Parts: sequence; structure tokens; C-alpha cells
Amino acid sequence: MTLLTAVFAAVICTVIWYKSASARELKVGTLCWMFWGASCMWLGDAIFEYMELGAEYFAPAGADMLNDFFLGLSVVALAMVIWLVILLIKDPKGVVKAQLFKKV
Repeated sequence: MTLLTAVFAAVICTVIWYKSASARELKVGTLCWMFWGASCMWLGDAIFEYMELGAEYFAPAGADMLNDFFLGLSVVALAMVIWLVILLIKDPKGVVKAQLFKKV
């Protein structure tokens, strides 16, 4: 489930990045790299786990699937927080700078 969660997030993020020029300006590409990196990591993990377990890999318990899904959601949330911090630091549209230095 972690692999599926990361791949779905990567595909959705990539489609948004590809279709929207403002998404490219807002550094959505960085988010895509994080999701695709996580997908590659979990693909490697799935390959090695399949080599260890064999056919049992495709019949996980319900609790294991739920735990993996929550882990995948946690990684997606963490990547989005990292992206948000990068976005606030880079401030491509100057919104944060304008708010910090506005005159009252």
C-alpha cells in the first residue's frame, strides 16, 4: 500500500505540474521528485520483500495493509510539509515578503 500511495501521489502531482504553468512557478516539481523518489524506494522494497516471501507477498493481512496505507499517507503529508517550507523560503510570488514588510 505504501508503494501504491506514493505512485498515486506522484502521478497526480506530475499531471498538475505538467498542465499548469503556475504549478511550475510554485515549485511543484520538487514535490514530484519527492513522490517519485519515495515510489522508487518502495518499489525496491517490494522487490526484495517478494524475493523473501514469494507468493505470500500478494496476500497481506488487513491490518498490515492498513498500517502500510497510514505510513504512505504519513510520507505524503511529510513531503507536502517539506514542499510548503521550501515554498515559504523561496517565496516565488513575493507574498511572504510583502506580508512581512507591509506598512501599517
